[in-house]
Amino acid sequence: MAHNLRTMLTRLGVILTCLLLPALAAANTVVIRDARIFDGVNDQLSSSRDVLVVNGLIDSIGPSLSVPEGTKEIDAGGKTLMPGLIDAHAHIMLQLPVWQALSVDEYYYAYTATVAAKIIIDNGFTTIRDMSGDTFSLRKAIDAGTLVGPRIFPSGPMISQTAGHSDHRADEAAPRLLDGHSRSPLERRGMTAVADGVPEVLQAARENLRRGATQIKIAVGGGISSYGDPLDVTQFTEDEISAAVDAAAGWGTYVAAHVYNSKGVRRAVDLGVRSIEHANLIDRETLEYMNKRDVWLSPQVLVFQQELKGMNADQLEKQRQALDGLNDLMTNANKIGYRNIVFGTDIVTSLDELKRINQELLIRTQWFKPVEVLRQATSKAGELVALSGPRNPYGKLGVIEPGAVADILIVDGNPLTDIAVLTKPEQNLRVIMQGGRLHKNTL
Repeated sequence: MAHNLRTMLTRLGVILTCLLLPALAAANTVVIRDARIFDGVNDQLSSSRDVLVVNGLIDSIGPSLSVPEGTKEIDAGGKTLMPGLIDAHAHIMLQLPVWQALSVDEYYYAYTATVAAKIIIDNGFTTIRDMSGDTFSLRKAIDAGTLVGPRIFPSGPMISQTAGHSDHRADEAAPRLLDGHSRSPLERRGMTAVADGVPEVLQAARENLRRGATQIKIAVGGGISSYGDPLDVTQFTEDEISAAVDAAAGWGTYVAAHVYNSKGVRRAVDLGVRSIEHANLIDRETLEYMNKRDVWLSPQVLVFQQELKGMNADQLEKQRQALDGLNDLMTNANKIGYRNIVFGTDIVTSLDELKRINQELLIRTQWFKPVEVLRQATSKAGELVALSGPRNPYGKLGVIEPGAVADILIVDGNPLTDIAVLTKPEQNLRVIMQGGRLHKNTL
């Protein structure tokens, strides 16, 4: 009796499996028909192609693909299909006005970040590299599907020395030698970290790695929004920089460095830093030096044209210096054919400004062809985030090819000839897919 019951249940299980497997497969399968593809690399759109997405990955690409019965179909109608955009220098937790950032608690930061997350993905950015802030829990919530937002490669709090770019204490703050608890509100809330000496730098980097940092960010030169560090200064000793590089290397990942000046860039590069953030004031020789060593350049433009309310005269002067240096940086990068340059925005302190991040794409065409700008925001940025090695849990990003993560945009218009179509995402981004999940579909 028991044997017969087991046999019946086994047969029933086989029958149900046979019936359900096609339905389960179809539930995780989407085919996009009749799309002209920008794959993140080539400078021309393909002829009409279909793209099959299975379990969040691009399975196959070709004309008139055969697909499992029940597969969800989207008719692109000849529109442009391209990779989801990647912002390689974002600050999703820091979208509060300066005066508010210094007065609210960490919960308010988090609530604001959830709004920022939706703004970013609504603009077509399916992935960001977050370059300072306590984004670890936000990342988990987005990955779990609890919140809508871009995939996050978190650095955790940026690490600098006392009187460095992570030290946002006002002049009246007590020296740490007199008060070991002297911290800026940003540091107390885990958005930045100040460390002095090799042991503290190691500890700060390791704490970020413990919480899930995909790369480490340090500041080796002055910054605009911080109070006590001119843009021409160098920060951290060689031993301190090497400590951060060693800590990251031990986890199979890399260090990115905030710096504007040539001396700081060269020192960072010589000590193993793989990505230079900003670099507005470097000379052509230093840029060529970086290029020969395959160092990544992560510049931004729009943020330096942004008016940061609440800045004092010294900070505004630093912003002017950085803006004045941008044309030379970008012109030289174009002239020497800089290989590894990525797209980033660095927008802070304003949700309204964050809504304009796609303007950065158009602004860069002052120096680069549209296809070059698009590569910076797709395949090249995908290569950069892949430097995280085993700390990258997501897969290949920034391209349309079999095996890549299915981050896909369908666009009205051809951004290879008119990149301005991407500056109107509400109107022209007809489909936004992230990891095979449809965030937006107006087709």
